[in-house]
Amino acid sequence: MTANLTQEELRLQAARDHVAHWRRWGPYLSDRQWGTVREDYSSHGNAWDYFTHDQARSRAYRWGEDGLLGICDNHQRLCFAIALWNGEDSILKERIFGLTGNEGNHGEDVKEYYFYLDNTPTHAYMKALYKYPQTAFPYSQLVTENQRRNRRDTEFELLDTCVFDSDKYFDVFVEYAKNTAEDILVQITVINRGTQTKTLHLLPTIWFHNTWSWNGDTNKPILQVVKLSDDFQTIAAHHQTLGERWLYCQQPNEIIFTENETNIQKLFGYPNTSAYVKDGINDYIVNGKKSAVNPEQVGTKASANYVLTVGAGETQIIKLRLSDTPELMEPFGEEFSIIFSQRQREADEFYQRITPFQLSEDMRNVQRQAFAGMLWSKQFYHYIVEDWLKGDTHTPKPPPERRNGRNKEWFHLYNEDILSMPDKWEYPWFAAWDLAFHTIPLAMIDPDFAKYQLDVLTREWYMHPNGQIPAYEWAFGDVNPPVHAWATWRIYKIEQKIYGRADRQFLERVFQKLMLNFTWWVNRKDAEGNNVFQGGFLGLDNIGVFDRSATLPTGGHIDQSDGTSWMGMYCLNMLAIALELAKTNPVYEDIATKFFEHFLYIADAMNKIGEMEASLWNEADGFYYDVLHLPERQITLKVRSMVGLIPLFAIETIEPDTLKMLPGFKKRLEWFIKNRPDLRQNVACMETIGTGARRLLAIVSRDKLRHILQKMLDESEFLSPYGIRALSRFHAEHPYKFDVNGSQFRVDYEPAESSSGLFGGNSNWRGPIWFPVNFLLIESLQKLYYYLGDDFQVQCPTGSGKMMNLWEVASELSQRLTRIFLKDASGKRPVYGATQKFQNDPHWRDLILFYEYFHGDNGAGIGASHQTGWTGLVAKLIQHLSEKSL
Repeated sequence: MTANLTQEELRLQAARDHVAHWRRWGPYLSDRQWGTVREDYSSHGNAWDYFTHDQARSRAYRWGEDGLLGICDNHQRLCFAIALWNGEDSILKERIFGLTGNEGNHGEDVKEYYFYLDNTPTHAYMKALYKYPQTAFPYSQLVTENQRRNRRDTEFELLDTCVFDSDKYFDVFVEYAKNTAEDILVQITVINRGTQTKTLHLLPTIWFHNTWSWNGDTNKPILQVVKLSDDFQTIAAHHQTLGERWLYCQQPNEIIFTENETNIQKLFGYPNTSAYVKDGINDYIVNGKKSAVNPEQVGTKASANYVLTVGAGETQIIKLRLSDTPELMEPFGEEFSIIFSQRQREADEFYQRITPFQLSEDMRNVQRQAFAGMLWSKQFYHYIVEDWLKGDTHTPKPPPERRNGRNKEWFHLYNEDILSMPDKWEYPWFAAWDLAFHTIPLAMIDPDFAKYQLDVLTREWYMHPNGQIPAYEWAFGDVNPPVHAWATWRIYKIEQKIYGRADRQFLERVFQKLMLNFTWWVNRKDAEGNNVFQGGFLGLDNIGVFDRSATLPTGGHIDQSDGTSWMGMYCLNMLAIALELAKTNPVYEDIATKFFEHFLYIADAMNKIGEMEASLWNEADGFYYDVLHLPERQITLKVRSMVGLIPLFAIETIEPDTLKMLPGFKKRLEWFIKNRPDLRQNVACMETIGTGARRLLAIVSRDKLRHILQKMLDESEFLSPYGIRALSRFHAEHPYKFDVNGSQFRVDYEPAESSSGLFGGNSNWRGPIWFPVNFLLIESLQKLYYYLGDDFQVQCPTGSGKMMNLWEVASELSQRLTRIFLKDASGKRPVYGATQKFQNDPHWRDLILFYEYFHGDNGAGIGASHQTGWTGLVAKLIQHLSEKSL
C-alpha cells in the first residue's frame, strides 16, 4: 500500500497513525493579533481602537501571538519569527502593518507585500517572502492619505508611496525544512535589490507566549544562552509542558534577551512589574538603550542579531536550527543543505502526485502558490469566551458593559485549535462559511485536516446548544449560509476519489451534528412556517437594498430568495449524505425521506405563483427576487443579483444504483410523485428519467433554467470576462431605488470597492466576482449536465450564437475565473490591473496574491489581499480543467 506513496504522504500517514507528530510545528502564528475581539477588554467594544498596532510591540497578548513569517507549536507555547531593521525605521519590523477599519477608506486593509510561496501539509517544507523597504516605512503617510480619501476613491497602497522606487528594498526569503518532526532547519536569504550597499539588522526571534501574567501561573518558562562552539551560539528553551528545545544560531553578532511582558509604564503610566519588557529589543536596537535588555542573557524573548552589510544585488544567507536535540556538534554541516534539497524535491513530488496532468508552468505556479497560501493560513486560534467575559484573576475585571455586549450568549464556546483562517491579517479568526470553502482545496492535499475543520465546528464546545454554528468572533450569532453539509459531502467524495478512502465515520459524525443545526435553521429562520426563509445578511454583506441583518426601516421582514435556496441546498446535501449512510445502515432511509420531503416543501414555496403571497419567482422577468413583507402588502425587490442565481445551488441527482439499493426510500419517492401533484408541479423534473437513468431534484425547472441562464450568461448583465458578477451590470444604467419615509435606498452596479457603508462597507457584493458562489454555480451546472446531457444547450455568451451544453458552460466559467491569475497574451495578469511593478518587474510578476474578490469588469484583485481561504478554490478549478483536458 505504501510503495507508491510520496514521502510527504508517508509523513501524513505517520501523523494519522500517531507514529510521529509531524503537525506539531507549523505556520500557526497569526499575521495580526492586535485589533482582534479576543484582545479587546474595552467598554465600547471597538477592538481596533482598543489595541492598536502601535501598542502591539509593547503589550503582551492574552490569547495568541503574531509574527513575521513565523512558526510555533500547535498550542503556541514557543514561537519563532523574524524581525528586521533597516536603520531608518522608527520601530523594528516585527509584524505586518495595515489600516484599521476606521483608518481605511474602504475598511481595514493590510499595507505590506509578503507572499506565501510553498508549503506542504506536514509543513516539512515551507517558503515565504517579505519585501522590506530600505527607506523609512511610511506608516503615517499610509494612514493620513487613506483617511483623506473617500469611499469613491481607490485605496492608497504601499507601492504608491514610492518606497520601492529604484528597487530600494530587500527581498527576505524565509524557508523551513523539517529533518524530523521536532528538528526544524531554518534558512533566511536576504537579497539587496537596490543599487547601493545597505545595512540590515536581521533578528530571528524566539519567545514564549505569555501564559503566566493572567492567572498566577508560577511555571514561567525560560530562555537562556548555552555556548557550545565558536561557529554558532545556542538558545536553550525550557517549558513545563513542551519540554526542552534548542535554537542553534549560525554565529550572530550578539544575542539579546528581554521578557514578553507588557511595558505598563509606557502604555498606562504605572510602574512595570518586570525590569525587562516586550519592546526591550526594539528599544535596544532602534534607540540604543542598553538597559532595555537583560545582560544576564535570560528571559522569555530573545533575538539573534545579525548586522548584515549587503552589496547591490548581493545575496546573504543565515542558517538556524530549532531542535529537540541538545549539543548538536555540527548543526549547519553538509547535512543541513542535503535536508533542504531533499524536502524541496519531496514537495515537488507531492504536488506532481496531486496534479499529474499536463499543466503550463504558469498554471502550476498559480496552483502551487494557492495551496501554499491555504497552508500558511493555518493559525492557532485560542478564545475561551467564559474567561474573556469574566476576566482573569490577576488583571482588572472587564467593564460591566461586557455582560450585555458582544458574544455574551456564547458562554460555552471554547476554542483552542489549529484552524484555517480566511486571511491571517485581515480576518485572523475563523469564519464559518469561509471555512467550508477552504476545506475543498485542503481536502485535495490533506483530507484529515479538512475533515477536522468541519468536525470541530460542529462539536459541543463550538456549536451553540440550540444548534447554531458560530459565525466569526465579531458576532458569533450572525447567520452564515448553511454550506457545511455541502462541504462535508464534497470532502468525503474528494478523499474517496484521490486517496481511495471512504471515511464513513467522519460522514456520520458530522451528519448527526448537522441535524441539530438544520433544526435550528427551521425553527429560527422561517418566521411564518411557510418554508420561506429570512436568514439575515447571509454573508453577502451589502448585496441588497437594506442591511438584511438589521431591523428594516420599513418594518416587516424580507423573504429571501437566497435564504430559502440555501435551505433547499442544505436539504439536498443532507439527503445525499443520508442516502450514502443508508447503504450500510437502513435507519438512514427514513432520514433521507425526511429531507426529501422537506426539500419538496421548500421548492414548492419558492415557486408558487398566483396565490395571495408574492412569489420569489417573477414570471415577467424570468428571475428570482427577494420579497419585502409589510403588514398590508408585499413588494418584490427587483435587484438582479446573486440572490436570484443561488436557487441554482439547490440541485441533486440520484443514481439508479442508489435507488435500487434503497427500496424503502424509492417507494416513498414514487409515492410522492404519484400522490402529491400539488408539490410535484413546482419541483424540477422529478418524474422524468434523465440521461443515464438519473433522477433530478432541483428548485429550478428546465424552463426557469433557460430564463436564468439567459441573464447569467449575458455579458451586459452577469457574465464578466472573469466569471459571474455578484450584481448584474444592468444596474449600471438602471440603479434600483427604494423610497422610505423621505429617504432613498439604492443599489448601483459597483464593480470594485463599494461606495456604500452598508454592513460596515468593508466588502462589496454589488458587482465584483466572488470565488465561492462562482464555484457553486460551476458545480450546479455540472450536475445539471449529468442529468440533461448534450441535448440541452444554451447560447454562451447570450446573443453570441455559440451554443454550449452545460458542461461546456461550466468549463467556460472555470477558464474565466482562472484567467484572473494567469498571464495573458501580453504577459500581464488581470489580478494586478494597472499595478506596473507586479506586471513588469521580474522579481514581482510571478508572485501571486489571492484576493477576497475581483473587479467585475477587469478582474483586478480587491479586498483582503491574502484571502487564499476561499479564493484558493482556484487550485481545484485548475485541477479540474487540467484533468478534463486529457
